Amino acid sequence: MAPFFSLTTVHDNLLVVTRSITLLDVAAVIAAIWALRSALRAAWRTFKTTKLRGPPRTDLIFGAAKQIFKSPDAGAIYEAWAKEYGVAYEVPTTLGGKKIVLTDPRALAHYYAKETWTYVQTASARSFVQHHFGRGILWSQGEDHKRQRKSLTPAFSQAAIRNLTPFFYNSAHKAKAAWEAMIDANGGDSTVIEVFDTFGSSKRSAVNVGLLLLSQVFPLLSYVPTPRTRLLREMQRNMEDISRELLTRTRKEKEEGVLDGQEDKSIIGVLVKANESDSSVHLTHEEVLAQMKVLLVAGYETTSISMTWALLELASNPDMQSKLRQELLAFGEEPTFDQQQHSLPYLDAVVHETLRVHPPLTDFVRMASEDDVVPLSEPVVTQSGEVVNSISVARGTKIGIPVSCINRSTEIWGADAKVFRPERWLEEDGIPKKAQDIQAYRHILTFVDGPRTCLGKGFAVAEFKAVMSVLVKNFVFEMRDGPDTQVELGRGLLPRPKIVGEEGTNVPLRLRRYEG
Repeated sequence: MAPFFSLTTVHDNLLVVTRSITLLDVAAVIAAIWALRSALRAAWRTFKTTKLRGPPRTDLIFGAAKQIFKSPDAGAIYEAWAKEYGVAYEVPTTLGGKKIVLTDPRALAHYYAKETWTYVQTASARSFVQHHFGRGILWSQGEDHKRQRKSLTPAFSQAAIRNLTPFFYNSAHKAKAAWEAMIDANGGDSTVIEVFDTFGSSKRSAVNVGLLLLSQVFPLLSYVPTPRTRLLREMQRNMEDISRELLTRTRKEKEEGVLDGQEDKSIIGVLVKANESDSSVHLTHEEVLAQMKVLLVAGYETTSISMTWALLELASNPDMQSKLRQELLAFGEEPTFDQQQHSLPYLDAVVHETLRVHPPLTDFVRMASEDDVVPLSEPVVTQSGEVVNSISVARGTKIGIPVSCINRSTEIWGADAKVFRPERWLEEDGIPKKAQDIQAYRHILTFVDGPRTCLGKGFAVAEFKAVMSVLVKNFVFEMRDGPDTQVELGRGLLPRPKIVGEEGTNVPLRLRRYEG
């Protein structure tokens, strides 16, 4: 009986222990396991990854992440670190994390060649994209991304953009008519306008910033209700409604024969075709809605930010504004898509200088999905003092690409890199050799590079040029409060310019007709 008695005793003791366990105990055990797992993984990454120098951890919780996030010019911070530590360095991030920052052209070329396979989105980034936009092209990776991108490509071909250009002008003329009506209502001389608006803005607070940075480690925190998450939820609902309405209308027009048998090559038409196709580029209904939501945001918010910066720069530099206007007036008619590319060099220069100096997305973070060795065009010194021409990157290591830093780096673009100077695009030696080593579109990383390069860059540039050509030819833009007006970054869906002292992301400019 002794063995049976012992087993009974053990069983009873286990029941007592089990019943005494609380949810808090379970949570503590899970947290301890997570912490141990994270520590072991971090130790393994540290062992296999080249130990680079970098700025010290000045904040125990956030590392340098809060300093970067709150800075009015994060690019300048990254550039200062590159000058001190070299073209590849280590930055402390939230809760003991680290990321390797690359500013070297050769390293960037290697990185972008392997993006979406070797270098993938972080878990927190994918969780955010899936929650707010769905499993579309921004969320997908590897072969899935390749399939979705292939299905969308016809909508962004040169032929498709050529056909869409008249619609860009039509929208620009609607803005022109609305602004002329405002001038007339204000007495016919001038008026003050709010430039291009945003999907919404939220006030930055210490709590919001802290939650945003912590959510990069704990994705579930992105669901905590804050002004920013409420803004995103409202935006998501609006995009969902608009997307469903456009999709329903397009399908109805197709069924009723509105297109008279012709193939609909619009963006929505291409998505409908991909949804109905049984080929390798088939898109599910969920993927179609996700693409539409992404296109609504990417097609409006980023272009709106770039156009706002362009008008601010032209209002601050009247000579540049006048030079652009004279080129447009001398050309006469509205330029076609092909004429935009080749016949208006100063318009092209203004647009690309805006994209260089003011990229809407200022930096990216990816994670290595496998071990890798990244080559460098110039050596760096490690923590141990060793000089290396390449760096080892272990699986799980985060890699940061500081777009604004690289676009405005004096090491890459020369001494006047931070100056808005469109003429650099027209001069024979205006683009330095080191900038030419950046293999991305026009040697800037605004549209990134590699397999995830912005599919709509041609669309965005054509739209940008069409709108600027109509507005600058017909109006004179001035800073409302004079040439000393200060501009800072506000927080919309993305960082965007605002006039110091204004609410939200407001950019009031004084507008008057160009009388010749």
